[in-house]
Amino acid sequence: MARISGVDLPKNKRIEIGLTYIYGIGLSRSQKILNKAQIEPNTTIHELNDEQIVSIRQILNEEYQLEGDLRRLESMNIKRLMEISSYRGRRHRLSLPLRGQRTRTNARTKRGTKKTMLVRKKRQENNKIYW
Repeated sequence: MARISGVDLPKNKRIEIGLTYIYGIGLSRSQKILNKAQIEPNTTIHELNDEQIVSIRQILNEEYQLEGDLRRLESMNIKRLMEISSYRGRRHRLSLPLRGQRTRTNARTKRGTKKTMLVRKKRQENNKIYW
């Protein structure tokens, strides 16, 4: 099992897919990394030798921000938007969608569960249901 940037990569997956387990690396970025390291994308992770793993680590450390640094950078950017009270910052603060999506009918996961004003209760008397 290879450990890169503090992440254990699954040993039975292809290296092209295994690199995407690292936060900040998607499929296209992993393909670019493998081209620079001159590694075949179809090799599985347990087939890699130590030199190849070291070359991947070196490329990642020199050229990309990953994992904790990237998460910290993103949270600082969001805090900056909130401090200057830009439109996007206000939407973050209210936990609403910020890229122009409609909120009248959708965005249920962002807004939370439905809140009903009056709760209707069922009453059963003599097999009749009253609302």
